[in-house]
Order: sequence, then C-alpha cells, then structure tokens
Amino acid sequence: MPFETADSAFLSGILEKIAGDVALAFSYQAEDVVALHLARAQTVRPVQVFTLDTGRLFPETNAYHAELEAFFGIDIQRYIPDEPDVRALEKRLGEWGMRHSLENRHDCCRVRKVDPLRRALQGKSAWITGLRAAQSVTRTNLQKLEFDDNNGLIKINPLADWSDERLFDYISRCHLPLHPLYAKNFKSIGCAPCTRAVEPHEDIRAGRWWWENPEHKECGLHLKEV
Repeated sequence: MPFETADSAFLSGILEKIAGDVALAFSYQAEDVVALHLARAQTVRPVQVFTLDTGRLFPETNAYHAELEAFFGIDIQRYIPDEPDVRALEKRLGEWGMRHSLENRHDCCRVRKVDPLRRALQGKSAWITGLRAAQSVTRTNLQKLEFDDNNGLIKINPLADWSDERLFDYISRCHLPLHPLYAKNFKSIGCAPCTRAVEPHEDIRAGRWWWENPEHKECGLHLKEV
C-alpha cells in the first residue's frame, strides 16, 4: 500500500462523490505510475486505465507498457489515431513537418493525441491525470480538482502540488517501475520525434518540443479551448 495515505484518502473522497465511470490517463511518465499506484490503492471504485498510442512511441515505451501491465496485473487499453487522419497528416507534413511551425505541431498532436483522448473519455464522468504544477510554466495554476470544459467531465490531478523530490521518493519507497529512458537522462517521455534527453541544468520539460518556447510546450490535452 502507498505510504502517502493522505493522498489515497483524497482520491477516495473524490471518487465517492462521483457517479459513473472514471478513467486514468497513462502517458508513461514518473507521475503517471504514482497516480496509477494511488488509484489502485483506493477501494471506492474500479478505475479504467488507458493510454494514447500515437504510433510514434519509443521502443522502450512499448516494453515499459508490458512491464506495467504485469506489475499491476491490469490491461492498459490503447487508443490509436484514426488511420485516414494519420495518412492525411503524413501526406501534408511528411516525417518532420511538425517541427516547421507551431501550427503543424499542434495539428500532429491533435490527430495523434487529442482526438483519441476524446474517444477515450467518451461516456466517462471523470478522469485522473499525473499532472503537477511544478512540471512547467504552462501548469503553474493547476488545481487538484478541476472541470474539463473541453471534454465535459471532472478532472482529478492528485499530484498537483507534489515536488520532484516527493515524487521520486514515493517511487523509490514503493518500488515502482520507471520508464527505462529516465536512466538515459530523459525527464519527460513523449513521442520519439519530439522528445530528447536533457542536461542536468535543464528543466523537466526541456526535452519536449525543444525547438519551441516554454509557454508553447503543451500537446493540447490539457489546454482550454478558446
């Protein structure tokens, strides 16, 4: 059981008040394995676990997926982009066109992530994320409990106020498996063309979309539509 009983209690208290299905979005980050551990510890209700398989994941990510399923004894459902949309995207952008403009990159993320997320959340009452305010400048106002206007459901961020130290202390003390790329100086894991290792002095999100300004480093899953 997690040693952070207060966080398990918080999650249980929220889930007790929610009617309907709840899903946890797993994106292979260190944060997500902690969020999953907390969700598995509560006994109020079962939580469905899904991931967005963009078709551009690292080979290590697919291996980690299998490791996690065995570790937790669960099936992590994969949601993939629609094939016609992918073909049209690749015809328009080629292999590296997402790096040529912010609009192109957002278009790629929409096809490969945002649209599949909408399908994954269809019919759900709430979703759980591993987001933390300390991750980036785009998340400083993150709350533990929010309403997701984009998808029309409750959004639960149990790790919103966690520091890096608290996160990795939890992982160590609970013996949770980490994505193998963390050992190769990756601090945030995404699609292979858009993720790189970082230097010790760089922040957590420096390796994601490194050609863009920090305030642009979101894929669209957690941005409010305007």
